[in-house]
Amino acid sequence: MKSVVGVVVSNKMQKSVVVAVDRMFHNKLYNRYVKRTSKFMAHDENNQCNIGDRVKLDPSRPLSKRKNWVVAEILKKARIYTPPSVDTAANASVKNEAPPSSTS
Repeated sequence: MKSVVGVVVSNKMQKSVVVAVDRMFHNKLYNRYVKRTSKFMAHDENNQCNIGDRVKLDPSRPLSKRKNWVVAEILKKARIYTPPSVDTAANASVKNEAPPSSTS
C-alpha cells in the first residue's frame, strides 16, 4: 500500500484518530467522475492531531482490529475557533452603548 492524505474527523480516542480519505475515479458508463470517501483509523502516538487537520498516513502492521495506519505527518493544522472571553464581550457591549445626548 502507499501513503494517503486525508482529514481528521475524530480524535476522541487515546493515541488514535479517524481520518477520512477522498478518492476520485472515472465511471465509464456515465462518463463522470465519482467521489468516494473511506474512513481509516490511524495511530497518533503523541495525540497531536485535532479535528480538521490534514494528515499523511503511512501503512503499518496491524496495531489493533481496525488500526493499520500510522500518522506520518500533519500537513496542515486546522484553525480552531475560540469564543471571545467574558471580559472582551463585556467591554464590547459597553463601547456599543450610545453616550447620553445633551440636547435640551
